[in-house]
Amino acid sequence: MAAVNPMSHPWIEPATGARLGHAATLRRMAEARVVLLGERHDVAADHRWQGNVIAGLAALRDELVVGLEMFPRRAQPALDAWTEGRSDEAAFLRDSGWQQVWGFDPALYRPIFDLCRELRLPARALNVDRPIVSLVGRDGWGALPEAERAWMTPARPAGTAYRRYLFEVTGGARPDRKAASAEDPAFDRFVRAQQTWDRAFACAIATALADRPGALVVGLIGRGHLEYGHGTPDQLADLGIAPVIVALPGGGRGDDAAIADLLFEPASGGHADTAR
Repeated sequence: MAAVNPMSHPWIEPATGARLGHAATLRRMAEARVVLLGERHDVAADHRWQGNVIAGLAALRDELVVGLEMFPRRAQPALDAWTEGRSDEAAFLRDSGWQQVWGFDPALYRPIFDLCRELRLPARALNVDRPIVSLVGRDGWGALPEAERAWMTPARPAGTAYRRYLFEVTGGARPDRKAASAEDPAFDRFVRAQQTWDRAFACAIATALADRPGALVVGLIGRGHLEYGHGTPDQLADLGIAPVIVALPGGGRGDDAAIADLLFEPASGGHADTAR
């Protein structure tokens, strides 16, 4: 069998090692209910890739919703005003609290923001405010404010594999760390905080699907919430939402058989893993 040209087949299916063409991969994604596109927040190439995938999927699905980790739910009016063409960029960034909430250079995300506005794609704020994350991390899910309980339910507890993943990507055992291992109860607070984000993203996606039953939701989320089926994919499964496809931009750490459903390998051969 002739070797597949990686230039014409830029996608990889990690589970099999198969090379896939771009058009066929987009058609596969378009059949899902949810597509989760991972990112490293300060890598411009990741956001260009996300924009290209969104544009391709918008050509295949009549209804498409873009879910954005960068915005807490209270920023939804500002997000609506932007995608509906009712505000300029300065007002959008100000009213959404971009600098206070996210803080990364907005130019990194401008291609995605412009695409949503130009194609009139509805965008959903997926996040919660950091004080809520800190509160649940410290005091547990019982401390979740009443206002948040209307849309967010407690996370399915983290399994051993996820705890070990989180422990290792945050530096593992070290002299300045109270937790000596992933199973140490001293690590519980961090895990609960991480899962607050995981569950918030999943519940916001579930709400978007309930509001638009025929839509495909494309979620743009940091890859640390997606790798190996942990995090948000696991919480979506707990909510009974399927099929879900996780795709990551190629390059960086841990490109092995279980990391995602799909990897995209850019023609340049990848880029530095500078942020998660």
